[in-house]
Amino acid sequence: MKKFLSFMLALCLAVSLAACGGTGSSAPAADSASAGTDAPADSTPADGAGEPAASGTAIRIGGIGPVTGGAAEYGLAVRGGAEIAIAELNARGGQQYVLQFEDDEHDPEKAVNAYNTLKDWGMQVLVGTVTSAPCVAVEAETAADNMFQLTPSGSAEDCIKEENAFRMCFSDPEQGTLSADYIADNQLAAKVAVIYDSSDPYSSGIHDAFIAQAKAKNLEVVADEAFTADSNKDFNVQLGKAKSAGAELVFIPFYYSEAALVLQQAKAMDFAPIFFGCDGMDGLLAVENFDTSLAEGVMLMTPFTAAATDDMTASFVAAYKEAYGQEPNQFAADAYDCIYAIDAAIQKAGVTGDMDASAICDALKDAFTQITLDGLTGKGITWDASGAPTKSPLVFVIQNGAYEAA
Repeated sequence: MKKFLSFMLALCLAVSLAACGGTGSSAPAADSASAGTDAPADSTPADGAGEPAASGTAIRIGGIGPVTGGAAEYGLAVRGGAEIAIAELNARGGQQYVLQFEDDEHDPEKAVNAYNTLKDWGMQVLVGTVTSAPCVAVEAETAADNMFQLTPSGSAEDCIKEENAFRMCFSDPEQGTLSADYIADNQLAAKVAVIYDSSDPYSSGIHDAFIAQAKAKNLEVVADEAFTADSNKDFNVQLGKAKSAGAELVFIPFYYSEAALVLQQAKAMDFAPIFFGCDGMDGLLAVENFDTSLAEGVMLMTPFTAAATDDMTASFVAAYKEAYGQEPNQFAADAYDCIYAIDAAIQKAGVTGDMDASAICDALKDAFTQITLDGLTGKGITWDASGAPTKSPLVFVIQNGAYEAA
């Protein structure tokens, strides 16, 4: 992206205006026949802020996710990625968009409150929520209201059980199955241990699918250990059982904050297997006061890395760094793709900003099954009526403090 564009995007975001920037080469492509290191600072616009100056009625996109608390890395990244995409689209001069993003602190009840706040604001489409448990809670509300919902990263199966709800990311079972396939097919280990959060739908959903597929692929699971949200600080018992069982790889399908503690405690007990996680691990290198050398060799399945050299990724990374002073993670890329997918479906369906949320929802439910998106998180992304995307997974390994293709 041109330096001038990056400067203008950063300036516009700084004053909470969404109508700035430019498409450059960073915009995901939807085919013409079917389309039609701190976290970013909290700069959420007030009600109605970011309203584009262009003529016509802007479509109001609401966002929900954690921008404070332990999962803030995810919500801040989603908000940042969405802001950049909206700035680019508004600069295009066609249909205009405005974003309002509400904090749910990774809490289902607060997510529902955030949804109601956005409804009062006049939201017409929802991007969110970011994490699975709040997403499940909000999905019940959006279904009752016939509000179109596209979650960037809510991967639990129940996040899209209703016909109004779609997702950009893989589901939890898909991540578990694909992880077991990758470990077995690449002969990463003969003996595998699993540590997971049995109180979290994201972690337990991946775990259950992984265990089933590990059996089908003849992987030997020598330890299968759970923890809960009430016991997510001390992993010595689980790690001790994995070590005693001779595990050569430990599958850890949970979020980066707990993963950082696991790596620290494994180091303290001189236990050095391969650690393998999923997309919730993205953000590990940005954990405050974490010794990133402990992450050397950690593997994770995620659809995006800022280290990729294609033009689309390079342009997005440059814009994100200009705006927020850090590299984007997978969650930012998911949100960026969400906005472009919504725009492609809006163009396909002929949706306009003067339509009410229910009419827009009816139009987008059909249009989403007809578009194909070349985005940051996958090429040729399509959706079926279940709301699930079709795209290919990628696995990365952390080397020298950065992601590299495995």
